[in-house]
Amino acid sequence: MYIYNVTINVDDSIHAAFLTWIETHIPEVIATGKFTNARLVQVLVKEEIGTTYAVQYTATSQDALEAYYKEDAPKLREEGLKKFGDKMLAFRTELKVIKDF
Repeated sequence: MYIYNVTINVDDSIHAAFLTWIETHIPEVIATGKFTNARLVQVLVKEEIGTTYAVQYTATSQDALEAYYKEDAPKLREEGLKKFGDKMLAFRTELKVIKDF
């Protein structure tokens, strides 16, 4: 199992709009068929500006992640950039689940 983690720092000026948008964006990502579920969490660190969130999407394989990057990611990433520009800063990491306890 793989986790595609997207960490996003959100400027205070767009905070409410971001939360509304992300609740529609996450189902769109899941609807690509590349992920089985997702979790939205708030990162509990004090930031100088804004609030930080992470979205953790679960994929069953590396192939599913690669297909998402190739077939879906550019369009879905562009939507957020168009809507929020530099008021939202995101970085992405891939995690491979070794073992659940």
